[in-house]
Amino acid sequence: MRYERIKSLLGDDFSKLHNAKVLLLGVGGVGGHCLDCLMRSGLVHVTIVDFDTYDESNQNRQLWSELHEGEAKVEALKKHYSHVEIINVRVDEQWVWDFDFDKYDLILDAIDDTKAKLALAQKCYKKLISSFGSAKRLDPTKVQVGDIWKSYGDKFGSKIRYELKKRGFKKKYKVIFSAEEAKVKEKGSFVGVTATFGLVMCSEAIKTIISK
Repeated sequence: MRYERIKSLLGDDFSKLHNAKVLLLGVGGVGGHCLDCLMRSGLVHVTIVDFDTYDESNQNRQLWSELHEGEAKVEALKKHYSHVEIINVRVDEQWVWDFDFDKYDLILDAIDDTKAKLALAQKCYKKLISSFGSAKRLDPTKVQVGDIWKSYGDKFGSKIRYELKKRGFKKKYKVIFSAEEAKVKEKGSFVGVTATFGLVMCSEAIKTIISK
């Protein structure tokens, strides 16, 4: 049976995965590996949101990208994970404020847009798991999980914390971050780190779902 081994691991809690409704925002280097992990773990009700298309530069870190160059990511991923629901739209600040998140049990944030991440924190912190920067790093063992105010070592995360404080936001929510110092200033990425972020996000999602 496809899920026999995850069922052996989770026991009766496996049914919680089958019933959970998860919204995954962003299916690039982090989100794509998170999605694959969710699907292989038995989740059924997963909705993915992204507006981007695959190009050659994605192929060092993004699952399935070499097979679907030029295609919309959500449309391409639907071919591999047939029961996912897809929304082909840019996740920006206004979309976050306008979208109804109520029917989802968990919101997984794998986007890069700062203002959208801030809006997500303010609107969805009670059921949010957010990824900080996975680029410019080489050491997957430095990837950590903690609440937003205990994260460190990441300029992107520092900016998010600063902006949340400016907005008077004091709540806690879970973030995935790397304590490793960035190796370069320009764009650079290693699948060993980006995939780890995605797999850690999947793991935290599963632990959150079965704890309820």
